[in-house]
Amino acid sequence: MSHSPSRIKAEIAIVLGLSLGLSALYALVGIIRRLSIDTPLREQTATINRSLDEQPWFDFTYQILGIVGALAPVALVVFLLWSPTSRLAALGVDGSRSVRDIGVGVGLAALIGIPGLAVYAGGVALGVTVSVVPTALEDYWWTIPVLLLRALTAGLVEETIAVGYLHHRLTALAFSPVAIIVIQALLRGTYHLYQGFGAFVGNVLMGLIFGWYFHRTRRLGPLIAAHTLIDAVAFVGYPVISDNFPEILGFAL
Repeated sequence: MSHSPSRIKAEIAIVLGLSLGLSALYALVGIIRRLSIDTPLREQTATINRSLDEQPWFDFTYQILGIVGALAPVALVVFLLWSPTSRLAALGVDGSRSVRDIGVGVGLAALIGIPGLAVYAGGVALGVTVSVVPTALEDYWWTIPVLLLRALTAGLVEETIAVGYLHHRLTALAFSPVAIIVIQALLRGTYHLYQGFGAFVGNVLMGLIFGWYFHRTRRLGPLIAAHTLIDAVAFVGYPVISDNFPEILGFAL
């Protein structure tokens, strides 16, 4: 069923207002606040995963509720784009090449993740990026499973909405492929601004690569796999490195 341009624009505003668009606004306010204080960006920190309660079971419950809440906009997008005939073809998800998609995702993760570390280290050295703490969760039996779930959630939310959904809807509004890729990339960079300007640049570059890949292949699976792997390595690997090889973090941060 086709929709009028005004209805599509309203739908995009609602979806982004419930998800990444709101995150982008928070990030903009956050970076303004960071710049308003006397402490240089390089001496500030941003913690991605933190404990939400002192009691382990309540902390676990809040973590799971946060994951469920974050996935709600993904469910909305799936509902909006689902078709009885093509199902989720608009998002490039059909399950026909799952193993291959994961393999490509691993390659994309290496392509993005390794240079991303250099961009991050350079940003901190230049004083335009804050020190990022991927996780500050206490060490419970559920810590690693929750971190992996959060990595998967980030991959699903960002790639489904910022890439698959926006590409489909902006195409319907007659945006050019170049414009769509740039818009997606700028959105990705903006909602990472809370980490500083280096993170903005790094994520814009990631968005350009991911947007171009989706435009060429119409496959969302590899992007979700790559994003999930990058975040999983960062979330789970950080406490291991900080405990056993703190000199690496001292160099990188």
